[in-house]
Amino acid sequence: MSEMQMRVSDEDRERTAQQLQQAFTEGRLTHPELEDRLENALKAKTYGDLLGLISDLPAEQAPAAEVVELASKSGSVKRTGDWAVPRRLRCSSKYGSVELDLSKAVVPHSVVDIELDLTYGSAKIILPDGGAANIDAFNSDWGHTSTSDVPSRQRPGALYVVITGRSKYGGLSVRYARKRWFTH
Repeated sequence: MSEMQMRVSDEDRERTAQQLQQAFTEGRLTHPELEDRLENALKAKTYGDLLGLISDLPAEQAPAAEVVELASKSGSVKRTGDWAVPRRLRCSSKYGSVELDLSKAVVPHSVVDIELDLTYGSAKIILPDGGAANIDAFNSDWGHTSTSDVPSRQRPGALYVVITGRSKYGGLSVRYARKRWFTH
């Protein structure tokens, strides 16, 4: 017996239904197509039946982790480019700095919590255009805290970053990505 002829569970049917609903919210399916496919998903008996309902849709992406801890004792913690941002991020560095560039990252959440624990280092967080950051719960004993032109209140449809924690001898800088001049 092939895998496509194996019988599916209720959980398999539910997972397929969620994928179809996601495709509808992304505009990949019309309302009548969604209703028809959902009905067939709930009646499906084999993996082949379910696969036929989603084979023309993009594969499901694995969700970003809910909480990620990044730590360094003497080096820097740096994340830039295309990376998956978790819902909660804990960064600690005793003698190094932390740089988190969210401007090109994949951020599946509207709110991201970043907890910083720095002793002798500073942190730089770069937001995507339109993003906002609340730094009210971040304390710096001997450093500066700067948000330049970044608003601190949440905006509908934009990334909102809540930064908490402390730095004993370093500071925090939150800004947007710098525009590059004379690039193609």
